[in-house]
Amino acid sequence: MSDNLSFQEGHRERLRKRFLQGGLDGFLDYEIVELLLTLGTPRKDCKAVAKEAIKRFGGLKNVLDADPEELQKIKGIGPNNIFGLKLFQAINERYTKEKIDRRVPLTSPPLVVDFLRNKIGRERKENFIVLILDSRAYLITVVNISVGTLDSSLVHPREVFKEVIKHSGHQIILAHNHPSGDPTASPEDVAITRRLEEAARIFGIELLDHIIVTRDKYLSFREEELI
Repeated sequence: MSDNLSFQEGHRERLRKRFLQGGLDGFLDYEIVELLLTLGTPRKDCKAVAKEAIKRFGGLKNVLDADPEELQKIKGIGPNNIFGLKLFQAINERYTKEKIDRRVPLTSPPLVVDFLRNKIGRERKENFIVLILDSRAYLITVVNISVGTLDSSLVHPREVFKEVIKHSGHQIILAHNHPSGDPTASPEDVAITRRLEEAARIFGIELLDHIIVTRDKYLSFREEELI
């Protein structure tokens, strides 16, 4: 038992030293997941469950993007050793938001999409948010308007533009996620967007885009010429 424990500790220590000396170069996907899992349970062997996670979710990116509840369905991953993966997700979201907050105008769809994927792309319910911008397209704030199935009763122009006016916004980007993984705009999505676009004209607010995101895909209403 003690020999096995010593072997596990030696293995984890070698992983950490490899990372400190050369970053992730040469690391296999499961070894990266293993390293994150051991942050929460430093004395537990996480190699087998890391391999299982890669196999079940189909690769490193999918594991790192996965809902923690889904990951914990794998035997051997629990509330403690999920810590490292949740920490990665939280840091990634904060880092992406900080990149936007560094006074970078939101005129580049990839930058906005990167932020949105980390913000709402992994959510299991639809989240409708509004990015409120100043006259030069710099981010002022992000407001969550509704959570749940998207419909006109949840996303009402009054609620949206109350927040925009409150924060002295000049431009907005609408966004919501599709938990199904399909970013295709539904007729309801299009109807709500056009309703908000009409309201934006009345208030003198410019609607730059409406973006639908999933974990790895997106649809831009502007790029698709839907607005």
